[in-house]
Amino acid sequence: IPDISNNLNAELARGIEDIATMYRYNIILANSDQNEEKELSLLDTMLGKQVDGIVMMSEEVTDNIQRAVEACPVPIVLAGSISSTEKVASVNIDYYNAAFEAVETLIDNGHTRIAFVSGPLQYTVNGQHKLAAYKDALEKANIEIDDALIVAGDGSYDDGLESWENLSELQQPPTAIFVGNDELAIGLVHGIQDSGKNVPDDVEIISFENSKLARMVRPKLTSVVLPLYDIGAVAMRLLTKYMNKEEVEQQHVILPHRIEKRGSSK
Repeated sequence: IPDISNNLNAELARGIEDIATMYRYNIILANSDQNEEKELSLLDTMLGKQVDGIVMMSEEVTDNIQRAVEACPVPIVLAGSISSTEKVASVNIDYYNAAFEAVETLIDNGHTRIAFVSGPLQYTVNGQHKLAAYKDALEKANIEIDDALIVAGDGSYDDGLESWENLSELQQPPTAIFVGNDELAIGLVHGIQDSGKNVPDDVEIISFENSKLARMVRPKLTSVVLPLYDIGAVAMRLLTKYMNKEEVEQQHVILPHRIEKRGSSK
């Protein structure tokens, strides 16, 4: 996984471990820091330890990682990650439709100045799914796309604070924001509040993740539910099937999503 200290990865890892324990497998957990060189090294290390299978989470499955995964002598399942080919088993939600529904909700609430604030757009889910859905939802509603309302950074809390500083200085600031993750959304909420505005009366926010953080901020975040624990658990169960040579009916599992409505939207 990229970083166990990240709330998202911790919930996902818990799902993996609970199912592994149920099937009497031991887990070796490693942090890749979302670094390609380290990810490749970790794959070699795992194989050197003669593991039976690997569950892998990566924000960006690069071409080098893709080749290494496809060449791996033991089964691999991607959890909450998308590869450029259909050759590697995976467990995800429909990120595009989930993001489209979130932006459409803001449009239905009467907004035409809707910003998209995200982590790095080179990450597949951010650039090819969330951003694409954001643009398509605006186009469907005949709302002009303003590149000044699309902000990409590192996805951190501080990045959220800085993003609002920049957005608030626009001649026409946004009245609603679709945010790529909860930590980023909390930074935006605090930035908006620090500037004397109110969430959701002045600016509505819909986040993407629904981690524990979404319930800790005030107002609580309306958020697309990314079933982190379930993604980890299903990925591990799928891996056990491959390791035990069981029949696999579905190589690419898409889990259901929903939007959990809370206080950051009307």
